[in-house]
This record gives sequence, structure tokens and C-alpha cells, in this order.
Amino acid sequence: MLNKVVIANRGEIALRILRACRELGIKTVAVHSSADRDLKHVRFADESVCIGGPASAESYLNVPAIISAAEVTDAVAIHPGYGFLSENADFAERVESSGFTFIGPKSETIRLMGDKVSAIRAMKESGVPCVPGSGGPLNEDPEENLRIAKEIGYPIIIKAASGGGGRGMRVVRSEAALPNAVSLTKSEALAVFGDDTVYMEKFLENPRHIEFQVVADTHGNAIHLGERDCSMQRRHQKVIEEAPAPGITEEIRNRMGERCAEACRKIGYRGVGTFEFLYENGEFYFIEMNTRLQVEHPVTELVTGVDLVVEQLRVAAGEPLSYKQSDIKLTGHAIECRINAEDAKTFMPSPGKITAFHPPGGPGVRWDSHIYTGYVVPPYYDSMIGKLITTGNTRTAALARMRTALSELVVDGIRINKELHEDILRDGGFIAGGTNIHYLEKKLEA
Repeated sequence: MLNKVVIANRGEIALRILRACRELGIKTVAVHSSADRDLKHVRFADESVCIGGPASAESYLNVPAIISAAEVTDAVAIHPGYGFLSENADFAERVESSGFTFIGPKSETIRLMGDKVSAIRAMKESGVPCVPGSGGPLNEDPEENLRIAKEIGYPIIIKAASGGGGRGMRVVRSEAALPNAVSLTKSEALAVFGDDTVYMEKFLENPRHIEFQVVADTHGNAIHLGERDCSMQRRHQKVIEEAPAPGITEEIRNRMGERCAEACRKIGYRGVGTFEFLYENGEFYFIEMNTRLQVEHPVTELVTGVDLVVEQLRVAAGEPLSYKQSDIKLTGHAIECRINAEDAKTFMPSPGKITAFHPPGGPGVRWDSHIYTGYVVPPYYDSMIGKLITTGNTRTAALARMRTALSELVVDGIRINKELHEDILRDGGFIAGGTNIHYLEKKLEA
């Protein structure tokens, strides 16, 4: 087992990783910005190293500083968490070339799946269903692009090959709008991602967002842990996630999950990962693979009993998977609400000091967070301050527990999006299950 790990992240995920390391007897090093000295995991870690100023570019994205921290503390591995450098192939390569273990896939795998065009090509070769599209980058020939779009059928969507987080995408509904849309998306992609490569796909009008959790080791073993429904979104950002997805049968789950696991075997995947799909009219269409731990991983843990972070650490240490596919059984239902430091109506961030804090509790309630009374939420990072997860024997029971848990949650001194979640949990469409990815935005507009 790895004897000392650098946690190259912050907030709730850094604390989550620290707890898993302690469970396995692994020593921890918390690297942090000067604004994050008072984070829980910094206080609890065996060692801590300040690696730069408050800005992410000076600290959590500062590759030389992270590598140096690993060197001076005699660590053997680096865990990137999610966000920041977790899907940066150059960082993974630098970690490996510096003699440390990167707790995640190999750098070439991250590079393969990080480019949407090469990822789609690899998935097609592995038998994973993909959205009808250009099959490769669009060129500078407007006539050729018009031909491809006509063949696919409008509406279509132009996407940046290096895109993510809802950036670098543009829906096109007519031939007249296509040339300008391609040009604008290329410009945006170059400005945001440093790569103007774009491609074209059929735009699905009312899909759901269904994703499959996988984990693979270095011995050729790969399994899936079922699916999650992440369709409740605002501006392409997930708000509520749940497992299993309403309406997905065991037969469909096993068929699609095995395709994902087989794809992992074919590309030599290592660690935890997620295959994201659009699901419409009973069909799945691959959109991307996240080569890291997901924010919403707790809902999968609670319905499978598998600790994904522990498994991730064990795989990074070279050990075989603890589970076979036949060991994975989904029991009950789990729902996760992302709690953000922001106004529930305007969505404006709300940094500041937490003057009073009371976490919810009781059977089937899990609270993953780094906050405490007196903690100052800084203005420099993502606004998520916690994840509230509830479980029940049925979806109805999990929803009831979530309503109770939200009513108990107290975070004073700043604004949080609790009212938004309470509103969603009262919504008839959400209660029925199976809403599409546009449902929440249409509800908010109304």
C-alpha cells in the first residue's frame, strides 16, 4: 500500500480523500493555498505545505509547487481529487516522470479521453453507442460542414473537442446559422481551452443525463457499479444526482454497464471513471468519459456498499479489484443535493463567515463537507460547500429523508441554495422521476 499521499485539492473532496487514506493507514500531506490554512483536512493531515497564494493559478494549478511538496515530504503518490488538475494529462505525465504515483489513469488514457473526438472514436471501436455526428474535427470548408449537418439532420450542436463544464457548445437549428456558429465556437474554444478543434453532433431535444460508474485495475479487471441520473441541471451544471436512475431496468443496466467495462479493458483504463450518456427514447448516446472521481460518487457508494476512494487508492497501489461484477448489487435508492454558497434565486456567489452551522442527521443521512462554525468561505473557488445525501429502501423514502434533512440544515452568515433544493423536491415532475436535462432551466424561467 502507498505509505504517504499528497492531497492536491481542497474542500470536501480533500477531506474525503484524507479519511480514506487514514482508513488504509496511509499518511497524508495537505497542500493548500494561503487562503485555505483553516480547512479541516489541512488541520487533520499528518503534514501540510502552503504552495501559493489564493488564486488557483498560484496554488492548486501550480504544478512545480505540488511536485516540490511531494519531494520535500517524501510522499510516494499524488491524489488530484476532482476539478483543478484531475484530468490534466500533462500533470499526470509530470507526476509519473518525477517518480510519483498518479492516483488516476495513465496520462495517455487521460489524453485519449480528454479529447472528445478521439474519445468518441475509441468508444465506437469498443462498441459503445455514440451520438450521430461528424466522426472527426470539422474543417474550414463551409460547404462540407453544411453537407455533414444535412446528413445528420437539424438541430445539430457544435462542440469544442477540449471542452467541458458547459463551455464551447452551440446549438444550430438551420443551414443559415451554421457557418457563423462554427466560427464562433472555434473562437471560444481557442480562447477558453487553447484548442480551436470543434466537431458536430445531432442535438437531442429532450434527453436525460445518465452516467455509469466504472472501476478498473492494472491486472485487466474492470467492473461497473450501475448508473446515476444527473439530469437536474442548470447551465450544464449538475444540481441533484441520484442512483439508480428511475426507469432503467436491470437488463438495460447490465447491458450498458458491461459495454462500459469492456471499453475500459480495451483502452487499458486504470482507476475510477464515469461514462456519461444522453438517454432519449430508450437509446443511450455516449458524450464523454470523466477520467476521475465524480462529485456525485457518494450515491453510488450508498447503493452498492463500495468505497470508491478506498478502491481508487488500492488500484493505484497495484492491487487487484476487491470486487467481481457478480458482487455488485444495487440496494435501495440514494439522492444527493449539492449545497452551494450562493443565492437560491439569483445564483450569485455568497462568500463570507459562517456564524452558525448545524448539519442534518438521522438514519440514511450523509453530510460530506469541510465547513464549520467560524469558517470563512473564500471568494476564489467553486461555490460548493457540501453535499447532502440521503438513502432509503425506495426512491420515495430517500426523497422524504432529503426533505427532512434539508429542513434541519442550518448555515448562517452566508446564503446557500437550500430553498432551490426544497423547491425541486416539491416539484411534481421531479417526484415522478425521469425528467430531462432542460427541465430545471425551464422551471426556473417559468
